[in-house]
Amino acid sequence: MRVLVVGGGGREHALCWKISASPLCDILYCAPGNPGIADVATCVAIGAEDLDGLVKFSQDEHIDFVVVGPEAPLVAGLVDRLSAVGIKSFGPTKAAAQLEGSKGFTKDLLAKYNIPTGAYGRFTDVATAKKFIAQKGAPIVVKADGLAAGKGVILCQTVDEANAAVDSIMTARTFGAAGNEVVIEEFLYGEEASFFALVDGRTALPLAAAQDHKAVGDGDTGPNTGGMGAYSPTPVVDAAMHARIMREIVTPTIEGMAKEGTPFTGVLFVGLMIGTDGPKVIEFNARFGDPECEALMMRLKSDLLPALIATADGQLAHFDLRWYDDVALTVIMAANGYPGTPQKGTVITGLAAANEVEGAMVFHAGTKEETRGKDKVIVANGGRVLAVTAIGKTVREAQARAYQAVDRIKWPEGFSRRDIGWRAIAREK
Repeated sequence: MRVLVVGGGGREHALCWKISASPLCDILYCAPGNPGIADVATCVAIGAEDLDGLVKFSQDEHIDFVVVGPEAPLVAGLVDRLSAVGIKSFGPTKAAAQLEGSKGFTKDLLAKYNIPTGAYGRFTDVATAKKFIAQKGAPIVVKADGLAAGKGVILCQTVDEANAAVDSIMTARTFGAAGNEVVIEEFLYGEEASFFALVDGRTALPLAAAQDHKAVGDGDTGPNTGGMGAYSPTPVVDAAMHARIMREIVTPTIEGMAKEGTPFTGVLFVGLMIGTDGPKVIEFNARFGDPECEALMMRLKSDLLPALIATADGQLAHFDLRWYDDVALTVIMAANGYPGTPQKGTVITGLAAANEVEGAMVFHAGTKEETRGKDKVIVANGGRVLAVTAIGKTVREAQARAYQAVDRIKWPEGFSRRDIGWRAIAREK
């Protein structure tokens, strides 16, 4: 098969690494890719949001199967465009991708089908939003309705903070058009988890659960980010909780989307808060999480490509996947300034030494290759730059290996959290 992966981050590096090992894959392309992906695929200079360019390339190169990594091309309708010219792809249609593209759409769907989530309101004007905040009090959560690269959710401890968040999103337009509407919702208490399932429109094949670390600083301090690290599996999702998530959330969501005439196909990423009263939906995403995907791919024993094809073909009912029992843990190395304005263009060395750590692998997320003098070097080209991932028998062992690899990377202008996996390690004691 001739396969194209769309995207150029750590998630796509992990997907390309796994797909390249499949005997079904004869030729693998990635658009736009990155220097790490170039080790396992042919990178082509087409942006992930260049739908015209991606469709034309797929036609010209006789691509058999397209795997869409990021959310933006899904929400923009890339799967629909490919289908229209007879090219099979992995991911939801534009209508189904509203599960991620519109937080208001998702909250309304959850309410309609009695799927557990926090109480909420939707607002398109500042005054009404602030009136709702005054009525509900704080703490409270303010969200930009549309895509905001994982940064459009603001946890507010006071009414003043919530009002300022509304002003930032709707008046200052911090997140652009994503802030045309805000969703304001109840603050949920408990422990967060990420749950993934392949969905073929009718059937869900659950994958492993993971736990992300959203805050930029150790101890879950500072502003939210796109994710500073993750590990899988997570003890908060045991066998009983796994079954409950499938029964109370995943299955009714799939059935609801089908009833609405927007059947979901692809990977359903459920962001959960697990409290004393059980699991509740924080949000849905319509693609693999990043950095959770890196950890999941390290643990997946089965060939990924047949599972993605079965998802697109509606053939998951009798499909199964095998997983390593080991724990995988990912540490994000980010550029100084992230999640604000990251410092780009700084040189990174020591990557080969990091990859030599037992059980470790460095996935490239925001890197590019440049020529400096006579040498080609890897430089930072984004906020989250590297996803250093390691596998071990326990969370503690996986964490130790991941940080051993991190410490071999020479990049003074980068940083990472040093406590990824802390909740699970506390349970191991």
